[in-house]
Amino acid sequence: MTQQNTKLGIWLMILTTAVFAIQDGLSRHLAGEYNTLMVVMIRYWFFSAFVIAMAARKTGGIRAVARSRKPVLQMFRGALLSVEVCVMVAGFAYLGIINTQAIFIAYPLLIAALSGPILGEQVGWRRWSAIGVGFVGVMIIIQPGVGVFSPAALLPLTAAAMFAIYGLLNRYVARYDSSATSFFWTGTMGAVVMTLAGIWFWEPMSPPDWGWMALLCVGGMLGHYLLIRVYEMAEASAVQPFAYFQLFFGALVGMFIFGEDLHLNVVIGATVVISAGLFTLWRERQKR
Repeated sequence: MTQQNTKLGIWLMILTTAVFAIQDGLSRHLAGEYNTLMVVMIRYWFFSAFVIAMAARKTGGIRAVARSRKPVLQMFRGALLSVEVCVMVAGFAYLGIINTQAIFIAYPLLIAALSGPILGEQVGWRRWSAIGVGFVGVMIIIQPGVGVFSPAALLPLTAAAMFAIYGLLNRYVARYDSSATSFFWTGTMGAVVMTLAGIWFWEPMSPPDWGWMALLCVGGMLGHYLLIRVYEMAEASAVQPFAYFQLFFGALVGMFIFGEDLHLNVVIGATVVISAGLFTLWRERQKR
């Protein structure tokens, strides 16, 4: 892989994080006005249409792409991610984008911690130390035992745990299915689950909010397309550290669009978590 491709992959990852940060802002606005399940359901309708259209363009069409050696696990993955999205959007509504993202960025540490029991990977003492330091950073952010602690902080923590399991399942199914197959099941199964859950909470939306919803759906499709291009351009280990830019862009959206405050404990805690996460990524790359 050429250096130029890696550089382009890094810039695309940074652009992807900016798109996802805008998407988070749109999700926060809509979830503050309408039921979260309905918002995520509509988002998944567009997402599933996107993955089906992409599958139709592949050799063999939709039937070939949908063929999986682990169909039950693929369905579980798709369902898990859709629930995780709901929990994350609820976190935006209750905690704001900055605090939610600052806690959620602990998910790489959870992936490292769970890679042993789930995938049988060896986690050495250095990575375990980094995981411990990272969770000290999470505690700095949520301040348990202090008056400002909110039970809503459990929402991004739960979302991070779910996303970590989803990420590990991605690794596992990659041993059996192509990335196109996994992407197809992620979109279609998520749409099925969210339709079954969200259709009961349908409520009329104002014309301006339909415009924001359309922008959210387009942003979601663009973000996933860019992410696919990122991993086509560069190795995951080279671009993954730049995914933390989503916290930077999310902080800009939170402060300048929603008037959120950036507290010192969040800055310190997020710095500790990101540093620990970068170390675990580096150690994983060294082990490989």
